[in-house]
Amino acid sequence: MEPADIAWILSAFALVLLMFPGLAMLYGGMLNSRNVLNMVLMVLSSLAVTAVVYIVVGHGMVLGDSVGGAGIIGNPFEFSFFSSMMEDDGSGGPLWAAFYILFAGISIALVASGAAGRMKFGSWLVFVAIWVLLVYAPLGHWVFAFDNEEAGTIGGWMRNQLGLHDFAGGTAVHLNAGAAGLALALVLGRRSTLPGRPHNLPLMLVGVALICTGWMGFNGGTAGGANFLAQYVTLTSLLALAGGMLGFIFIEHFRDGHATMLGLGTGAIAGLVGITPAADAVGPVGALILGFVSSAAAAWAITWKRKHRIDDALDVFAIHGIAGITGALFAVFFANALAPAGITGIVFGGDINMLWRESLALLVTMVYSFGMTYAIAWTMNKIVPIRVSTEEEELGLDRSVHAETAYEGRGL
Repeated sequence: MEPADIAWILSAFALVLLMFPGLAMLYGGMLNSRNVLNMVLMVLSSLAVTAVVYIVVGHGMVLGDSVGGAGIIGNPFEFSFFSSMMEDDGSGGPLWAAFYILFAGISIALVASGAAGRMKFGSWLVFVAIWVLLVYAPLGHWVFAFDNEEAGTIGGWMRNQLGLHDFAGGTAVHLNAGAAGLALALVLGRRSTLPGRPHNLPLMLVGVALICTGWMGFNGGTAGGANFLAQYVTLTSLLALAGGMLGFIFIEHFRDGHATMLGLGTGAIAGLVGITPAADAVGPVGALILGFVSSAAAAWAITWKRKHRIDDALDVFAIHGIAGITGALFAVFFANALAPAGITGIVFGGDINMLWRESLALLVTMVYSFGMTYAIAWTMNKIVPIRVSTEEEELGLDRSVHAETAYEGRGL
């Protein structure tokens, strides 16, 4: 890698790392005051456990040569303990390994939405390790591993055989996390007491700001270096963020008669989720519209979830799952041939086959993630119950599990 490219990816890495405290603050602020620290610990511990799994077998399972050339899973031992990265071969291997650890870690951290306020912390740590191995790693291989004829390696089937277009992980990260969060919430069941509004909107706003900042590194770093593509996807990401904010508060005003801070923050993230698979494929105006449409779809999904009394406390299924699907399909119909990806949307005369290919990838991702996550959580729960007791839940996990409180002196 060129020095300028290394410098940019290092910067992007630092930005993406900010998404972890950002998500912790966002999720913590949206919960009641009795479970703030528990949620912070769940999010941050996700990165720690993922790093351990990744250094042993995870990186090989995601980016290694496909076992048997089937495109299903990479060779788990190809990068074991990162022993092949001890010398500089010019490829930027250590930097990309670190970058992909963050991708995996933020994916499972998002899933914590489905466990908020009612899952044993020890069970969560075990769940994270199993989920990264059995859910994220295969999906990551399908989406992120490219064929390399020069090296003689085979990548994942979605990217190479199916021809999926997914710029920065709309399927393997966001739709995956959304479906998994829904599955975990269904296995755990509803909380005994459902809180109303978030307990700390300023904390939530700081979390949103950090996540949005990190997202510029998430999408911009995926461009692979300090190049025009990085410039372009940063622009489209910003425009989608703006469209997302406007879309959600518009829906709120139309539906409820008032716009809210919670809605603005939710819309910003939904817009960024929507642009993630399509950042290199839509034009600037398309990015603005995509953000608006994605946040509107997320708002509908949140309403649907409430009607069906599903306790996905922090709406990962609506914001990351439904908005992710919306963004991917938007690119199929409205991709601009002048954008770096060079894809023409169906509306503009593009290949109709894009629709079934993208739809199949989305369907397989959702079914696999939901089904496998449900099976993992259900099996763990049968062996040892993974939900805290009613007494612990009512007291709050900050006190009952961690013997701490976020707000000392307030009697909480």
